[in-house]
Amino acid sequence: MLRTYARQMTSARRLARFRRSFTEVDEETATLRQAKRRLLVEQVSREIVENLVVTGSENPTVQSILSSLNREFGEQFQFQYPPAAIDLQVFRMTDQGAREVTGAEKQAVFKRLWEITLDKVSDTML
Repeated sequence: MLRTYARQMTSARRLARFRRSFTEVDEETATLRQAKRRLLVEQVSREIVENLVVTGSENPTVQSILSSLNREFGEQFQFQYPPAAIDLQVFRMTDQGAREVTGAEKQAVFKRLWEITLDKVSDTML
C-alpha cells in the first residue's frame, strides 16, 4: 500500500511539473505573438504614413485615418514630400490656399497621425 502511494505521489509531482512547464510555454508563446503583432502593426503603419498618406491613396483605411485626423483638428491637412526636402511637410488647407504647418503644431499633427494610424491598423488586423 505504501509503495502504491509513493508511486502515486511521484506521478503527481511529474504531472505537476509537466503542467507548469506547459503553461509557461503558453505564456511565452502568447507574449511572442503579441510582440510580433505589435511589430507588424508598426511596420504597416509606417508604410501607410510614409507612402500612402502622401500619395492620396484611395485605400479605405487611409481615407479613414485622414478623415479622423481632419475631424479631430477641425481642419483639412495635406501631406507631401517636396522635391528637394527630406522631411514630410504638412499643409493646412485654408480659403487663402495651402499654408505650411511648422514647429510644435506640426509635431502634434504627426504624433496624432501616428496614433490614429496605429489604432486603425491594429483594429483592422486579424
